[in-house]
Amino acid sequence: MKFHLIKNTILLAFLAVLFSGCTETYPLLTNTYEEIIVIEATLTNELKNQEIKITKTSKFEDTEVAVESGAKVVVRDDQGNEYLFVESSGVYKSQVAFQALPDAKYTLEVTTKDGKIYQSNPQTLTKVNPIQSVVPALAVNKDNETGVQINVNNYDPTKSSNYYRYEYEETFKIVAPKWNVYKIISTSLQTVDLINNDPATKTCYSTKKSTDIILVNTNDLTEDRVNLPIRFIDKNDYIIGHRYSILVKQYIESLEAYTFHKTIKDMSSSSSILNPKQPGIIAGNIRCINDSATKVIGFFDVSSYSESRIFFNYTDFFPTSPIPYFNSCDDVPFKFCFGTEDCEGETMIYNINKNLMTYVSGAGSNYTLVDVACGDCTSFSSNIKPSFWID
Repeated sequence: MKFHLIKNTILLAFLAVLFSGCTETYPLLTNTYEEIIVIEATLTNELKNQEIKITKTSKFEDTEVAVESGAKVVVRDDQGNEYLFVESSGVYKSQVAFQALPDAKYTLEVTTKDGKIYQSNPQTLTKVNPIQSVVPALAVNKDNETGVQINVNNYDPTKSSNYYRYEYEETFKIVAPKWNVYKIISTSLQTVDLINNDPATKTCYSTKKSTDIILVNTNDLTEDRVNLPIRFIDKNDYIIGHRYSILVKQYIESLEAYTFHKTIKDMSSSSSILNPKQPGIIAGNIRCINDSATKVIGFFDVSSYSESRIFFNYTDFFPTSPIPYFNSCDDVPFKFCFGTEDCEGETMIYNINKNLMTYVSGAGSNYTLVDVACGDCTSFSSNIKPSFWID
């Protein structure tokens, strides 16, 4: 989560360029900036090492988010328990595994290196109501594209869950369509050789996480029932070309937490810098208790959590369709010689040495190569099979 503070000076500069009719791109730079701490903390009923992210607001021109290092982070409950967090790879993780329990009240306290103490309001665990199902189905979307629609379903007969937040992780199998048992290497400036290719470069697995804030509010419905189309994948998207898995994560939130996340979602969905909904200080449930003038952005959320994973194959939905790939994988012929105008030996060796192309066929003075991604999936993905993967 990256927060930007938009100042009037930036808007005025942008408007000046816009109405002057100038077509030159104006670099949006922050000439006034206020650094504010950002705390992202969701405690769940999973028995695990809980995680908390503490960062700082960033400028328009910043490419990375600055982590708040060296903080003392602790979660306390009203039963006398205290859980310390330690910094690890840009996040703070609890030293021991623990879970949020019903009827306990939890408070987060963060003390930064400059002595500022940030404390949350006490929070309790929300209703536990696990995901009922995640279902993929053949569908046509609003743009008339055919693909697989993935829906998450849930129901609370007591109508006490009401506020849901969802995330997902999708993992997909990749098989290089032009993988060859042989690999071509250059042995000198003007010679090449074929060696046995590594079978581990043929099959890979990639994982992507959702980035949107996905919210559902059933409070105004007659039933506390969720039937959410969480992900649509076009039939020509290579991520479902072989085998695909999605892990859907559900958080049941309080009204306060839902309102906070919806505010962030509404602000981030603004498509124009001139939109009146500009990001400012977003009211959360964390404050600086030893300096009331110090601002903070963030929310300490204690949510019940559940997850559900499914798998499917491309042939389950498109048994007669050609398997899609992200690259056209066209064969490129090379005349392997040097010294004359139509010779392509130097270009071919350059592509081999830079790992831009890989072997398809040929020998002697004629070879056929293809983009490396088409013959070696490890050029852009991992060949390590995830521990949860089921073929």
